[in-house]
Amino acid sequence: MGDLSEPLNGLAAITGEPSNGLTTTELVPETSQSQTISADEIALYDRQIRLWGVRAQEKLRNANILLVGMKALANEIAKNLVLAGIGSLTVADDQLVTEDDLGAQFFISERHIGLNRAEAALPQIQRLNPRVTLHAVTTSVLLQPPEYYSAFSLVVATDLPLASLSTINACCRLAARPFYAAEAFGFYGYVFADLIKHTFVIEREKSNVLTQLKPETATRRIIASSTKKENGKLIELVTKEEIYSQIVLANSSPLPQFDLSSRRRKMAVTPLISCLRALWEYQSLIQTPYPTHSHADIKLFTQLATDKHKELQLPTETLRAEFLRAFLQNLGSEISPVCAFLGGQLAQDVINVVGGKEQPIQNMLLFDGEESKGPVYALHPIFAPLKREANTGSMTDLLGVGPANGSTVMTV
Repeated sequence: MGDLSEPLNGLAAITGEPSNGLTTTELVPETSQSQTISADEIALYDRQIRLWGVRAQEKLRNANILLVGMKALANEIAKNLVLAGIGSLTVADDQLVTEDDLGAQFFISERHIGLNRAEAALPQIQRLNPRVTLHAVTTSVLLQPPEYYSAFSLVVATDLPLASLSTINACCRLAARPFYAAEAFGFYGYVFADLIKHTFVIEREKSNVLTQLKPETATRRIIASSTKKENGKLIELVTKEEIYSQIVLANSSPLPQFDLSSRRRKMAVTPLISCLRALWEYQSLIQTPYPTHSHADIKLFTQLATDKHKELQLPTETLRAEFLRAFLQNLGSEISPVCAFLGGQLAQDVINVVGGKEQPIQNMLLFDGEESKGPVYALHPIFAPLKREANTGSMTDLLGVGPANGSTVMTV
């Protein structure tokens, strides 16, 4: 691999110090990119265009995504987004490549040890799809104002503590930009989505039942319906609107009433949610990424997890010592298949959101690789009951978020 300051594979490399004070490296195709998809791109992306259509591909083509962090999970996310044909990807990471990074990351090798992680990965990412414009930011984005995030279509933050995620999430809210957070802990991991207010279209075969413009759950409502003819069938296009909560609110929100409605359903809730909340609380208290194997750290984490489990009104017997031990042993490790699953799920959700297709994650996916399960929980604060406006079927409440008792749980 040559120096990033030299042309690489028909790409012009530019290194500079932009006005916002961030150090960046940029790889751009030497030919200018148009704002609409070309015939060559239609041929290149033919298979996926058959899945989500030319219009969705054009939206992807113009998407500018910020990816914070460049560890194994972010490798998978970047790979999937670049191969899908997004317009631009900015990778932000202020850490250097270490020997530990070589275990599950495929954009770096031994010769990159000591280099910045974002810059080291950039040329390998570019080789996946030379049509995508790439940027590397080598300093922390945590101190950036909300205006910084306005330049992006969507932001994905990986492998960060809750305090950092909350900061970025708040800035994205002020900039009106969708936000994702994700992390992998060995066999476990999560994906969180805050899309603020998102509109999407579901295509389905038209039935005899009239589609009513009304709320479906406390966070989702049908706002429009139309039809089209396709292959001799009448297809209905249902437009829905979904509202979301910030990660700091989701972290303190109760489980959906569906999951608490019976003992059987409570027993089915993964204890991973209690362990994740305990980890975030530990990071806030101790200011270190993960608990050590010392007796004091294990005792503190166990107490935090037990407290979180009780707050969620879950049976004490579902938080087993074996699960706590396994979760602690997995912290700080990266397993390629788990990162591939989480990265694939997140990237597909980003593609759906950018294209305005399909139901996105609402709002916390928790993956347990030991059980091969990935339930999704809709975590929202409890406010006053929703009010329906007369003759409109729309929902109103103080913060645009209703009670969580109408949420559904999906299994991946």
